[in-house]
Amino acid sequence: MSGFRDKAKNFVVEKIADIPKPKASIEDVGFKKVGRDGVTYNAILGIMNPYSRSVPICEISYVLKSDGRVILSGNMPDPGSIAGKETTKLNVEMKVPHSIIKSLVRDICRDWDIDYELNVGLIIDLPIIGNFTIPLSSKGEIKLPSIKDFFRGGGDD
Repeated sequence: MSGFRDKAKNFVVEKIADIPKPKASIEDVGFKKVGRDGVTYNAILGIMNPYSRSVPICEISYVLKSDGRVILSGNMPDPGSIAGKETTKLNVEMKVPHSIIKSLVRDICRDWDIDYELNVGLIIDLPIIGNFTIPLSSKGEIKLPSIKDFFRGGGDD
C-alpha cells in the first residue's frame, strides 16, 4: 500500500512541477523624487501571468544594498493582482532617508551615483499550489538627484 502512496505522491509532485508559473523581472530601477525626509527610488517589475484569470499578489518584499550594506528594506502588502494572460507592470517605491545617503559618501563622490543591489521577493497565490515566491535580483547604478532636482518640483512629502 505504501508503494501505491509513493507513486501517487510522485505523480502529483511531477504534475505540479509541470504547471506553468508566472515569470517576473526587474525592468528598471531609478530616481523618482526628492522630499524633505529622503529620496524616493522606484523599481518597475514586469510580471507575466500564463493563466487566463488574474492571480493575487500577496506581498512584495525588497532589500536595497549598496557597497555590501543594507541601506533599505521593506515590503508592500497586498499590492493587487496580475491580470490574466498578459504582463502587469508594478511600481515598487523605496524611500531612502537622507541620513543613509550621507553614509555612502565614498561611493557617491566617485561618480555621483549609488552602486546598488536590489533583491525582491514577489509572493503570489497560485491555485492548487498556494503561496509561491519568485525571487528577483538586479545590480546597477542609481543616479543621485542634483541640486536642480530639488527645485524642479521633485516632491515635497
